Amino acid sequence: MAAPEAWQDIIGNNMQLVIISGRSGSGKSTVLHVLEDAGFTCIDNLPASLLPNLAKHSQKAANKRYAISIDARNTYEDLKQLPFIILDKPINDIQHQVIFLDASNDILLQRFSETRRKHPLTDQTTDLRQAINQEKELLKPILDVANIVLDTSDMKYHDLRDVIKRRFMAIKAGNTAVMFQSFGFKYGIPKDADLVFDARCLPNPHWKTHLRQLTGQDDAVKQFLNTQTQVEEMFQDITQFLSKWLPRYEENNRSYITIAIGCTGGQHRSVYLCERLASYFEKNSCHIQRRHRELKNHD
Repeated sequence: MAAPEAWQDIIGNNMQLVIISGRSGSGKSTVLHVLEDAGFTCIDNLPASLLPNLAKHSQKAANKRYAISIDARNTYEDLKQLPFIILDKPINDIQHQVIFLDASNDILLQRFSETRRKHPLTDQTTDLRQAINQEKELLKPILDVANIVLDTSDMKYHDLRDVIKRRFMAIKAGNTAVMFQSFGFKYGIPKDADLVFDARCLPNPHWKTHLRQLTGQDDAVKQFLNTQTQVEEMFQDITQFLSKWLPRYEENNRSYITIAIGCTGGQHRSVYLCERLASYFEKNSCHIQRRHRELKNHD
């Protein structure tokens, strides 16, 4: 079956390799299925040492799109060598991305409890919590070379599918996709954020009773924040900073960059700034994406 047109734009005539890793229960299988549906040849738990052979073989293969899952079932020696394998020929000569998925320990414990699956590292002497902690250390070499780190703690199945589709299917090779993401500091900073701006010093619509239950996407909140001098100053400062530095990231062959804007609860100020910044930069780029992490709690 032919791949969707958007994927053809990304791939061109060259091989594309996506390496997926992360702790068990973080969503690796979901990502692999999304890429398989998009026409990638998918291989689960390939020994890392075989990656160079796969790259050489793929040059003669009809399908040059591969998604490879590498996890803690690999030997530790293979995992330690992965950063060197990626930086060396032939992997470094082809278009490749490394996605690392993770979630909080409590969420991973909950997911295993719900599915009743066996963790690959549990045995007679290692319980589930110990296995989860041990896996984090084993996979650190992959985390260190990851292009994209996704925290799936607050993501449902469809949320993760949508994130992967947006990140991969919305861009063409050689361009940088910019994600503007709002969040609430009281829920933690997004792990996949490349740049973080703190909007907690700005006037807070939460203290206006008639605005409290609204969000930064509502006209009444926008009108309130539009009248605040500090809000305008921060918007201008962030705009000037990004206008200068985003081209430098693109020159450095960055395919994705996530800009996170945080306020206390992730409902008003951060949402407003993300929407306004995204609209501003959309004028010069068609690869702008939005995500409001906390707003799903208010749908």
